[in-house]
Amino acid sequence: MTGSRVIYDFGANNGDDIGYYLKKADCVVAVEASPALCSMIEARFAREIAERRVSVLCGVITAGEQEGPVPFYLHKTNHVLSQFPAPSIDAAHMFEEVLLPALSPDRIIETYGVPHYIKIDLEHYDAEILRSLFTHGIFPDYISAESHSVEVFCLLAALGNYKAFKLVNGPSVGTLYANHLINTRSGVQAHSFPIHSAGPYGDDIPGPWLSATGLFRQLATVGLGWKDIHASRVDRALD
Repeated sequence: MTGSRVIYDFGANNGDDIGYYLKKADCVVAVEASPALCSMIEARFAREIAERRVSVLCGVITAGEQEGPVPFYLHKTNHVLSQFPAPSIDAAHMFEEVLLPALSPDRIIETYGVPHYIKIDLEHYDAEILRSLFTHGIFPDYISAESHSVEVFCLLAALGNYKAFKLVNGPSVGTLYANHLINTRSGVQAHSFPIHSAGPYGDDIPGPWLSATGLFRQLATVGLGWKDIHASRVDRALD
């Protein structure tokens, strides 16, 4: 895939982001742990898979050097809440433990090529994957991760040395970015983002890029939670 624009979807879920990414890149590498959701993606994008524009990797993306199967926790009623970290004792009854293949982020990227953008949405495991990417010298032009922990922002700003940031509010994606104008290689076009998708990235997100200080102030105002922090190495911050 040398010379191609590659987007990595770490935590692809049911594939709701893949259609958008295909408008932005030559190929999309979707990584998902749930075998049922992997099958859904494979059926949904069968043509693109046959054209080698989509690759689906079914397994648990981990920050360590695990080999072979690892425990993963499938949520019994809400697939978006399935996770790699063991749930608390109080919540354990809501999950089914299964053994699934472990996948290394740096080895995936070594196989499929330099990332243009990496989306990370791994339910309480985003920070670990960020740290693994950065310690392996992987710094894509664009990257995003969910801000349930301030550690995510700290890793992007300090270890990743990113200097331009934007914030996407998860609960409002389906309404705020309905019929939203995006930049594609064939020009500007409208795209509607599903409710549980990650939403736009890069300059498809309205508004100026903020410095680390500016984003820190914004997070202090709106709080952490279901919000994606987007970082760029190619855009300049406003302040």
